[in-house]
Amino acid sequence: MQEKYIDENKQGEAFAIAEKPQNTKKLFLESYGCQMNFSDSEIVASILNEQGYNTTLKQEEADLILLNTCSIREKAEQTVRMRLSQFKNLKKEKPNLTVGVLGCMAERLKTKFLEEEQLVDLVVGPDAYRDLPNLLKETEGGRDAINVILSKEETYADINPVRLGGNGVTAFVTITRGCDNMCTFCVVPFTRGRERSRDPHSIIQECKDLWENGYKEITLLGQNVDSYLWYGGGAKKDFKNATEMQKLTAINFSQLLDMVAVAVPKMRIRFSTSNPHEMTEEVFKVIAKHENICKYVHLPVQSGSDRILEKMNRQHTRQEYLDLIKKGKEIVPDISFSQDMIIGFCGETEEDHQLTLSLMKEVEYDYGYMFAYSERPGTLAHKKMEDDVPADVKQRRLAEVIALQGELSRKRMASYVGKVHEILIEGISKKNENQWKGRNSQNAVCVFDKLEGQKLGDIVSVFVHGNTQGTLLGETIS
Repeated sequence: MQEKYIDENKQGEAFAIAEKPQNTKKLFLESYGCQMNFSDSEIVASILNEQGYNTTLKQEEADLILLNTCSIREKAEQTVRMRLSQFKNLKKEKPNLTVGVLGCMAERLKTKFLEEEQLVDLVVGPDAYRDLPNLLKETEGGRDAINVILSKEETYADINPVRLGGNGVTAFVTITRGCDNMCTFCVVPFTRGRERSRDPHSIIQECKDLWENGYKEITLLGQNVDSYLWYGGGAKKDFKNATEMQKLTAINFSQLLDMVAVAVPKMRIRFSTSNPHEMTEEVFKVIAKHENICKYVHLPVQSGSDRILEKMNRQHTRQEYLDLIKKGKEIVPDISFSQDMIIGFCGETEEDHQLTLSLMKEVEYDYGYMFAYSERPGTLAHKKMEDDVPADVKQRRLAEVIALQGELSRKRMASYVGKVHEILIEGISKKNENQWKGRNSQNAVCVFDKLEGQKLGDIVSVFVHGNTQGTLLGETIS
């Protein structure tokens, strides 16, 4: 399952946290790719903080440089390789500097990374972060270190993530890891392993702790949040057989979402990413039931053509997807949807492309994440299918999809004009330091003038009087 991406402006962002006075070493940590990588970086920082590392925003101060990487597209990997090349001079100046690669790219390339990137000392997959202290001891002895073993059990449920470089207002809470869906274009099942769910009690406790520490919004996170399933106080592995497991009540995603909403009734709640063939009507009913659950769903479709969906092994049809959207709008009338779309997949014809455009018009997405198909080594599409859509055709079709989404986004933003929205203040507008920025329940970004007494984390009533393609323009109602 392709994951929702962090804002491109945050790609490669280095993070800093409060320092422990007794720590003597410095960690420079950058994350690339999806929300899960940024969440994992918080786990890594927590583990290394206990091993004597304070984080720094200055790479020249670092004793350890780690890049948490993405493999979802070729461009993402090229970005990481270019970034690594920038550390060569620093490595010459500081021979004892350790440079490591974490995450999906580390998992995909494994030992090849050490061979191809002579600069790299450490390669660690997403299920091996607990082993970082041991691996770093190996590098201190002048040896390269690697652990890319995938786990069927690891959820890091007992690790309290260090909240990195955030606004102190919003936070990620991971509820599942891995993916079992085996979409033919996607490397995630190979880089993040099998699907497993986290103990709901630890999830609820983390949400409560975040509220107590001043956070106002959480995003429940997973490759496929709708596949969340926890068996009566245990995981599947804890039971001898299926019969024993069936005797216990299973907690699914809609039930977990309801539990979290009740446990932290004043906390805003979002979730990502959903899978169309696993999402149920019950999830929409829970959204409608609770005011604190945001009326927004990121629901990747990837193509509007049944023929291409089948080749992608998406496990849903065009009509099933549209029926799900329709049901969501019936149950939650003011709901918004966003999409992921892959353009130019193997064998895509002009007719397939037109079906994608027509699906977008029917759904009327608020916004989307759209990419030209990029072959990923190891996937079934790479092994069994020909990447036969010419590059110029891909780019032309992608441009058409992006242009259409621009029209739809502007239309959707315009639908919010003339209404009052509850906006969570998340930061200062990038274009005007005298304005706040935040999002409404439907995930639309809104900017408005600061008023005396307002602060980060406040939820304020804003009258929206205008819009651009991607932003609402408003003013606070006093």
